[in-house]
Amino acid sequence: MASSSAFGAHRPRHRFAQHWLVDPAVLRQIVEAAELLPTDHVLEVGPGRGALTAALLASPAAALTAVELDRDLVEGLRQRFGQDPRFTLLSGDVLSIPLPPPGPPGPNKVVANIPYNITGPLLERLLGRLDRPVRPPYARLVLLVQREVGERLRAEPGSSPYSALSVRMRLLGEARAICPVPPRCFQPPPKVHSEVIAIDPFPPERRLPPELAATVERLLRSAFAARRKMLRNGLAGLMAEEALAALAAQAGVNLQARPQELSPAQWVALATSLNRATLSGDPTPLPHG
Repeated sequence: MASSSAFGAHRPRHRFAQHWLVDPAVLRQIVEAAELLPTDHVLEVGPGRGALTAALLASPAAALTAVELDRDLVEGLRQRFGQDPRFTLLSGDVLSIPLPPPGPPGPNKVVANIPYNITGPLLERLLGRLDRPVRPPYARLVLLVQREVGERLRAEPGSSPYSALSVRMRLLGEARAICPVPPRCFQPPPKVHSEVIAIDPFPPERRLPPELAATVERLLRSAFAARRKMLRNGLAGLMAEEALAALAAQAGVNLQARPQELSPAQWVALATSLNRATLSGDPTPLPHG
């Protein structure tokens, strides 16, 4: 297998948000967090110069599919790893190119050093939305993300980082921190701190029904657009005040609370009450958007 010299004098490109992870301890923790088995097929996003790729190919995993946008790096990766029959390289934008479907014979786990400028769209592509989750789900995602994003993904209700993203994550799967990654672990060092997180998406039987998920999503968009306001104000445009108060009472939700104070279960309860009332023709239906 060729060494990293296959990449010649390639320099990290700012427009691709390229920062090479070079700390061997962090690389080891990423691979350990994936808990790779001989039956696993890994999808790696943004392999760069291949430091994590090499570690993944040294694991028991049966196959590795990598997706790289930078064409110069694609050639270097082919030179370095192309002789390994377990390695497949896709060239293009991970947000737009066709990916092998999750699950056998495609990838069942994802390991990614996410370019921070596409974190939101990439999370949606890998996890899906509440009303359109990825089917079947990946067994596990191990992601290197900006620290603030990691904090939001695993934030508790009532905490400062808790957001609509936090609620969505808790309804789609379980996220946990693996390790902090300071700027010195990269070359060149980024201006922000990072962390490795692991996400275990819920199986289909633990997901919300589509209609309920869609209502939760609309509630979150309305309420968190005015996260500093009480719910009675943030949700005021959805229906008459009396109807909203009645639904909130049924769901056990205090309209004096702010959006970040409600647990995922409370958002689901409020959406459930709203869907039931809409079916019975009571309040003004929640507008679609």
